[in-house]
Amino acid sequence: MSDNIISILNQKVFEYNTPDFIKSDPISIPHMFNMKEDIEISGFLTSIIAWGRRTAIIKSANHLIELMDKAPYDFLVGANDIEFKRFSSFVYRTFNPDDCLFLITALRNLYIVNGGLEQVATKSFKKNSKMIDVIIGIRDALFETPHLHRSEKHVANPQSGSAAKRINMFLRWMIRNDSYGVDFGLWKNIPESHLMCPLDVHSGNVARKLGLLTRKQNDWKAVEELTAKLRTYDINDPVKYDFALFGMGVFEGVS
Repeated sequence: MSDNIISILNQKVFEYNTPDFIKSDPISIPHMFNMKEDIEISGFLTSIIAWGRRTAIIKSANHLIELMDKAPYDFLVGANDIEFKRFSSFVYRTFNPDDCLFLITALRNLYIVNGGLEQVATKSFKKNSKMIDVIIGIRDALFETPHLHRSEKHVANPQSGSAAKRINMFLRWMIRNDSYGVDFGLWKNIPESHLMCPLDVHSGNVARKLGLLTRKQNDWKAVEELTAKLRTYDINDPVKYDFALFGMGVFEGVS
């Protein structure tokens, strides 16, 4: 990559990795909270439905939080079966009431039985120091809860080739130590250098145009290729360039 392209990427990170980014992005939902568990739970639920128009994502995620009395962790561990029925009317695109009830119940069990999202992620990471194991570990822990097979599609499986964009985005939120206050950096036992870049149509198109990605499919192999390339420009914080790729694709129409 030419020095000019590196300069452009760094400039775009500077432009978009700012507090101004928060208000129009799904990350605004976990930014409503101060308690670690509330940030984790609201962030995870938001990431699961983070496809489509960002305004629609934020609206639906806000509705989910309202259904949890704006106290996600307290609701999870304290709500009774009758209170859980309020999710029976929640729908966002193909994420239907059965999916919602399963995920809320699975998160409750994950916190009560497995110690929470961070504990599951950290334990999974220690196996091979790879983020794919973190994603699989979280997925497996959630699916310990009885569920319909259809609900599995909402938690990406990189073992099947999925780029796992939404959960990689969530992991960026939780792990990346961001001095500008966008990402939270709550999880201290997984290095941000090991994060994988969230990859979607927008960031994939920009990455290919800039010569960062040659693979045509937006799948897990493409995530590995792109992230490996980004690590050559910043080995400690490669996914900061997600702000540049996403910003250029969504806000500037580069494709």
